[in-house]
Amino acid sequence: MAIRFDDIGNRLKAFRLGSGLSADEVARRIGISRTALYRFEKGEVAKIETLEKLSELLEVSVPTLLGVGVEYIASAVSFFERIRQIEETAEHIIVLAGPISYLLGSEAFDSTLEAVLTESVPDEVEDRDRMLAQLGEIMSILRQRKESYRAREPGILNLISAAEIDRFLRNGLVGRMDLPDALRAERRARAREEARHLCTLMENEPIGVQIGIVPGTLPHTSFQVFRQPDRKMLTLSPFRLGEHPNISAGVGMITSAPEALALHEKTAEELWHRAVKGPAAARLLREMMARAGSG
Repeated sequence: MAIRFDDIGNRLKAFRLGSGLSADEVARRIGISRTALYRFEKGEVAKIETLEKLSELLEVSVPTLLGVGVEYIASAVSFFERIRQIEETAEHIIVLAGPISYLLGSEAFDSTLEAVLTESVPDEVEDRDRMLAQLGEIMSILRQRKESYRAREPGILNLISAAEIDRFLRNGLVGRMDLPDALRAERRARAREEARHLCTLMENEPIGVQIGIVPGTLPHTSFQVFRQPDRKMLTLSPFRLGEHPNISAGVGMITSAPEALALHEKTAEELWHRAVKGPAAARLLREMMARAGSG
């Protein structure tokens, strides 16, 4: 498979953001100018010696920087930046990612998300202060993703687990379970608002948006399949937004391997066949809201 230098630049930028190091600091540590680093991030060819220094500093393998095989990404910042880059040219997206797909979430979801993500970072986790400091970077990347989605409007097929929606409605939009009762009640109300937003989308069925509620439990590892003009890409993510979010631990993976793509597309096709869709899915969701005491 041919190496794409624009992709190398994208990966380099994503891993630099995830490291928490500024462009000036990275350039200084490996002995190049900041201008040269920015050129590499825009896709200019870098010497292998420079790539080796960058991989060591950013704690990522040279094969991952080159996109040989599978990209392994242990930083939520880096992972969401890579997703943003891939979405920029995607024509269609298949999403299996918990009860809330970020791109289809409401404006109110965004307004609560940063607080929820802050709550989700465990007190005892290593580098907690650095993770909290990077929340602003994560939110900035997420907003750029949504702006790009709304400007381009690629097709999106979103698969949602009925079991996860039920848990979301009962627990609320929370980052952890030990919140004060009044705040828990407020966050359950926020979950209801998000469910109503989903109902509106399913009832109106906007062009290019397909949402299916799948009875039972879906795979715990979320995935997305991106169809671009010249290729497809698969992402597997331990990072979650919304219901019991996680931005502190895990390893995301990105690949264009044909077998992995074929297997995940087949899984999505089978789940879509089982799913309740359109106005029927909206009715199902409203029934779930009523059973959860959220009517």
